Amino acid sequence: MKDFLPVLKILLRFVVIYIVLVLLYQFYLNTYENEVVDPFTRWVAKQVAFLQNVLGFPTVLVDSLKLHSVLFQTSGKFTTRMVEGCNVFSVAILFTAFVFAFYKGAKTFLFALGGIILLHILNISRIVLLNIIFLKYPQYEKIGHDYLFPAIIYGGVIILWLVWIQVFALKKTDKS
Repeated sequence: MKDFLPVLKILLRFVVIYIVLVLLYQFYLNTYENEVVDPFTRWVAKQVAFLQNVLGFPTVLVDSLKLHSVLFQTSGKFTTRMVEGCNVFSVAILFTAFVFAFYKGAKTFLFALGGIILLHILNISRIVLLNIIFLKYPQYEKIGHDYLFPAIIYGGVIILWLVWIQVFALKKTDKS
């Protein structure tokens, strides 16, 4: 049993951190349950709209309380809708819990923050590209939404985890 103790500590740390972060996030979401979306989700939608406008795809955000969504009206056509699940927060919680399960001091905080920022940028880009696909290539909507774009986010998480483990968490330090 003693051989498994380090693994059990890592697993327990992951589970505790994950549960605490999920409960905090749920508390945050419950505060905005009567709103169209929470402020973070709206902030992400505004960034998507801004980037689409910069890229030449005029975009207007339309609130839908009925759907608890912010709809993207891109070039005059409703393309996709932004719901809480699209804001990458839940994925960032999973990512953060894993990184902190292999805690390595101050660099843990820096890596987690950098990873969350990178995941946020990937997410904004993913939603922009998804809206463009819905607008220009509607025959690829399902593949884009259900397979390709989740792979971008989760692939990003896995790559970041591998970097964390290989470069930081398991790296041996010389004690000369």
